[in-house]
Amino acid sequence: MNEGMRQRLAEADERFEELEHLLSSPDIIADRQQFERLSREYAELEPVVQVWQKFRDNETATGEAREMFEGSDGEMRQLARDELEALEAETETLEERLQKLLLPRDPNDERNIFLEIRAGTGGQEAGLFAGDLLRMYTRYAERRNWKVEIMSAQENEAGGYREVIARVIGKGAWSRLKFESGVHRVQRVPETESQGRIHTSACTVAILPEADDVEAVDVDANDLRVDTYRSSGAGGQHVNTTDSAIRITHLPTGIVVECQDERSQHKNRARAMSLLSARLLEAQVRQQKDERAAERKLQVGSGDRSERIRTYNFPQGRVTDHRINLTLYDLDKIIDGEIDAIVDPLIETHQAELLAELTAH
Repeated sequence: MNEGMRQRLAEADERFEELEHLLSSPDIIADRQQFERLSREYAELEPVVQVWQKFRDNETATGEAREMFEGSDGEMRQLARDELEALEAETETLEERLQKLLLPRDPNDERNIFLEIRAGTGGQEAGLFAGDLLRMYTRYAERRNWKVEIMSAQENEAGGYREVIARVIGKGAWSRLKFESGVHRVQRVPETESQGRIHTSACTVAILPEADDVEAVDVDANDLRVDTYRSSGAGGQHVNTTDSAIRITHLPTGIVVECQDERSQHKNRARAMSLLSARLLEAQVRQQKDERAAERKLQVGSGDRSERIRTYNFPQGRVTDHRINLTLYDLDKIIDGEIDAIVDPLIETHQAELLAELTAH
């Protein structure tokens, strides 16, 4: 283990002890917000400190076993050799666990997300594929007991979507779906194609973490134009009877968001403001990334919506993720929401890159 990593672990150990004292302080206990924040930090550090203690105990035991091996002979020497080999293997395992525990944590991982799907090249077929993607993510969410709320949708004549925006509510939604942003391409024979020719269409997907209220971007009310209009689409008798749908334009950036899901204009406005905050946060993060031009681009992608990330080939039953050169012949299962076979390798690749950066210093 390199010295840089040992230093980080020693600092984590020291901080953990400090947090133990702070969390027993009456002043901290009385401040609910601070107590919760420190408790979360304590819970995050606890597994790191526990494994670090095991690692140090193991190092001590390894040193003692090595002394015994070097200072004995015969049967005792063989016993010491066996113990030394077992301890060295365990030390290696513990170091690997520590490396993973020290990986930079994405503060958004546990957050809800906004899922935006827009039809790209391919006309009505692209719109139908947008509907397929929405069903894929909805079924995936159902498997994980997440809730999906459609915020706004613009349907096309063929029964697909020009654009659909949904809110996905569930613990870890961002951690599982954050690598889905980009261009998704489909290759198949459209139902309207009489010659049986394969067409290529595309949709863009954007995944945005929902901003916490306390972290939401400060938005000046003077920078907003708020329009109300009547909801359209499915919704029973209520549709087209009241101006409950909300469209908000952020004048400095030109960002437009809307919500027409709720009957209450107040609720639609709150949802639209939440989406606006997420879009503004995303713009800030993207600007920061652009400013760090020297930063190495992660193999799994930058999340750029213009980046082609995946191809769904229906005639071959094949799905290919171009970022990690992963090809699977389970298209039916994947399009039905069983996407962990893609999500897991993407997360593992990302962690491997972070680990390489960690151990290089």
